[in-house]
Amino acid sequence: MTALIRSTRGELLRLYRWPALWVLAATWLTLNVVFGYVFDYIAYRTGDSAGPNTGVPGEELLAGVLPDAVPAVLVQGMPMFGGAILMILGALAAGSGYGWGTWKTVLTQGPSRPAAVGGTVMALATVVLGVVLGTAAVDLGVSNALALAESRPVDLPPAGELLEAVSVGLLVLGMWTTAGMLLGSLARSPALAVGLGLVWALVVENLLRGVSGLLGGLAVVTDHLPGTAAGSLVGALGASGQSGGAPGVLTILPGTTALAALATYFVAFTAATLLLIRRRDLA
Repeated sequence: MTALIRSTRGELLRLYRWPALWVLAATWLTLNVVFGYVFDYIAYRTGDSAGPNTGVPGEELLAGVLPDAVPAVLVQGMPMFGGAILMILGALAAGSGYGWGTWKTVLTQGPSRPAAVGGTVMALATVVLGVVLGTAAVDLGVSNALALAESRPVDLPPAGELLEAVSVGLLVLGMWTTAGMLLGSLARSPALAVGLGLVWALVVENLLRGVSGLLGGLAVVTDHLPGTAAGSLVGALGASGQSGGAPGVLTILPGTTALAALATYFVAFTAATLLLIRRRDLA
């Protein structure tokens, strides 16, 4: 336990001083605000509902950027964009250790491999928690500002709904982060791991879902892929109703099934990363 704590503290210090962490976090927060609030509010103010807002009444657009809609807005971008960004972070955190030679140094002079990998997982979990809570705080601040600007009552969302959305966000982003760790460990290269992860999350899964109806039995597989499970869990919170729906938000799986699938993926990705690093020669 002492080795795990020390490893976690060391990884947190490394991530804290790593510019890539802050660039990725800022990118996600910017995307969340722009696609969750800015575009919808501009469409409401101008009366132009082109694009994904086609046919959406102005009052519905405004309702989607007010404080009581924060739980849905918080998670609607996580299955695709947020997940891809956190997967990049996981791939960089694990893959860079091979390119820089830090894994070899740590594991030959420092803690055991389970403690080292566990420390990385705990550090990344802390980062994910900070990202989700930071996103919630930003969304609450922006939505309150818009409500005041439009002279609308500031009706905060119920605490239970907000807590549920935060929990879903933690699981979705945590699953994608551990997927990135596994890819980084498999490829031993941050660039290759990032490329493979983005192709899978943004292209391959969407293509497989598109052709699942043409091949018998393929739908059983595609309905339980990581992106499908993440999108379905977010869709179960009602995020798909925001401005006609967000990319990656699905309603294929029931909420409980999607929750179980995400938890299984999270455990499987973490265990596979640990097993791979334990059995692999780092030379």
